[in-house]
Amino acid sequence: MKLIHTSDWHLGHSLYNYDRSEEQQAFLDQLRDIVGREEPDVLLICGDIYHTTTPSSATQKMYTEGLLAIHQACPTTQIVVTAGNHDSCAKLEIDRSLWQHFNVTVIGNIARKADRSTDWEQHILEVTDPAGNVIGYIGAVPHVYPHNFPSENGTLNREERQPAFFQGLLDHIQQKNRQQLPVILTAHLAVSASDATDDEMKIIGGMDTIAPDELGNGYDYLALGHIHYPHLVRKEYPIMAYCGSPLAIDFDEDYPHSVTVLEIQQHGELPQLKTIEIQNPRPLTTLPQQASTLDEALLALEQWPEQQKDYIRVHLKADRSITPDILDRITTLLQDKQCRFCYVKIEKESPADMQQRKELSIEELKQKSPVEIAQMYYEEKEGEAMEQELAQLMLEAWQETTRDQEAPADFSENNGL
Repeated sequence: MKLIHTSDWHLGHSLYNYDRSEEQQAFLDQLRDIVGREEPDVLLICGDIYHTTTPSSATQKMYTEGLLAIHQACPTTQIVVTAGNHDSCAKLEIDRSLWQHFNVTVIGNIARKADRSTDWEQHILEVTDPAGNVIGYIGAVPHVYPHNFPSENGTLNREERQPAFFQGLLDHIQQKNRQQLPVILTAHLAVSASDATDDEMKIIGGMDTIAPDELGNGYDYLALGHIHYPHLVRKEYPIMAYCGSPLAIDFDEDYPHSVTVLEIQQHGELPQLKTIEIQNPRPLTTLPQQASTLDEALLALEQWPEQQKDYIRVHLKADRSITPDILDRITTLLQDKQCRFCYVKIEKESPADMQQRKELSIEELKQKSPVEIAQMYYEEKEGEAMEQELAQLMLEAWQETTRDQEAPADFSENNGL
């Protein structure tokens, strides 16, 4: 069984009021070609298809035509769409019945029966080959806030509901999977992982994290969405992975963006993975890459190739060379170029003696007054010494507070208490 794992398309996203439909269409075209070339059994779209819950009609049309083009590139590919936290689950499911005619299954929310119990069958998708033989199972789970997962028979508290749902789904798949076929689970959430680096946990969206062992046992590959940085959360079996977003959403997502292709033949087998990088016709570029003076930055902008269409973030050191007309100067330099200027990032430069953070022991801290500690903090954060007037005001406030705190003690001593 071969699958392509994608997530976080964020169709309709704009960058500093610039329309990004050209880039998003370029991604859809590349994905169509990848599907046509790879001929996967399944294409997974693990949440955040849209950037907002109210996408424009043009964005919805791009999504519809994109999925149809992908279907036409390989009609036997089963396309599985699950909602993310940026999507409207209800709106995504409106055309669910229609999409089924094009081999597309849309799951926006937890399916329930008339008695409000979980309809597990709606979340268990059989993967079939062109001859109609079952070759694997998908446990498709959309984004759901932890407290909104069902409490079977009302017996589960909020903390128990999410883990119970994932394990319940996997248990139902296991009952069907008598041939030991591959099992793929999907989810759109943030997983905490002890073996992940700081870069691997570039979490966007402010979601609570969930421990890997709370996502159940019984799958071969957990296809995750929500984190834009592609990485393996767990490298050993069973694999748990984020494919990442196909396009950068902001300038700090300065890493390759891709989709993941996986192949697996039977349950219990370690999937074989490869990534296919997505090429963005308008990359997000920080210029200069390291914080520079205004003159250095203006020179770099002047030398920028006229036909190169990147989004540009100008990176400056905080110094006195920055003038109020900086935006006008940058705009004038770039007016005949095809790049898109977004904003200026100003990086405050610490003085030489503050380049290495000062670490103080508890005993050293005891020797310093609150005002001295505040001055040290101010200098480290602002890159310059605190003004004498501000320091004097802080000193007076501290002395006033100290006198107020001492008054009750004097009263007690004078009254023999």
